[in-house]
Amino acid sequence: MATSLAGKTAIVTGAGSGINLAFARLLLAKKCNVVFADLALRPEAKEVVDAHSSFSRSPARAVFQETNVRDWSQLERMFHTASKEFGGADIVCPGVGIYEPPFSSFWHPPGSSASKDPPSSSRYASIDINLTHPIRTTQLAIAHFLSRRRSSPSAFSSSTSQPVNHVIHISSIAAQVSPLLAPLYNATKHGISGFVRTMAPMDNPTHGIRVTAVAPGVIDTPLWRDNPEKLRLVDESNDEWVSAEEVAEVMGSLVDGREEVEVVSTTAGRADGREGTRKVKVEGGLILEVSKSRVRKVEQFNDEGPKGAGNTVSKLDIVNNEIMEMLSSGSWGQGE
Repeated sequence: MATSLAGKTAIVTGAGSGINLAFARLLLAKKCNVVFADLALRPEAKEVVDAHSSFSRSPARAVFQETNVRDWSQLERMFHTASKEFGGADIVCPGVGIYEPPFSSFWHPPGSSASKDPPSSSRYASIDINLTHPIRTTQLAIAHFLSRRRSSPSAFSSSTSQPVNHVIHISSIAAQVSPLLAPLYNATKHGISGFVRTMAPMDNPTHGIRVTAVAPGVIDTPLWRDNPEKLRLVDESNDEWVSAEEVAEVMGSLVDGREEVEVVSTTAGRADGREGTRKVKVEGGLILEVSKSRVRKVEQFNDEGPKGAGNTVSKLDIVNNEIMEMLSSGSWGQGE
């Protein structure tokens, strides 16, 4: 049975748009305060924050904290803001991510005209944003949660079997199905899934920190819609989008204290040929794949992999052929 999120507080990076905005909206609807940590807010996100300001009559509040997730001091500031405005954070979602844009792409190496990764920096922005930031934010979240426990031990009883605090990550089906288009993105999402599984033992009565993740398919967000280079790979007449709200609902089920969630069963079918369902325990290390009207537990071993609507785009061969032609030119990776 789910517990109430009313009166709790979440920090959500990337809440200015997409999945993270949908998750922030869901939390606010459940009377959970939200720190919107992002570089900027899209108009629809600003509208949400304004509607939940300190001057509104909303039962939950939202505050915007300008945050560049590549700057660790700004990640620390998110937690200071949560403490100042709401007394601390109970839920943390280091959700912001980028889908291998030309400015930080394996296929546009540092030193090329499209890349903004200076060779002298010895860094990829894509990895800093998609992998390093979630790992560092989890470190900060654990320290924050444990500090709150030490300062108010009576408020964090170890007698309950439910965790008090949550860190929820956004992995991807790219952690299993890895197209040539986005090597850095694929690598970071493999990293996120492995990292989440590593954190599973934190879900215990003493520490009470549950680290989980969702692994979305092809989601109808600005990450795709505002990127013509990616959008051209989608066949609108054949491919199906997954909505950001569908993903947010699953994320909510991982942080609201319920003991089980319903997922598709890969072994038990129904007489009518449709997939059966089963209940899985919500616990640290759990990763749930979210495709079109389908939620599936991603197993650590012998997993069947993503399948079904909302898990692929039809025109990947376009970019695969372009990459092969580029590599055949004889000058790739030599600078410009």
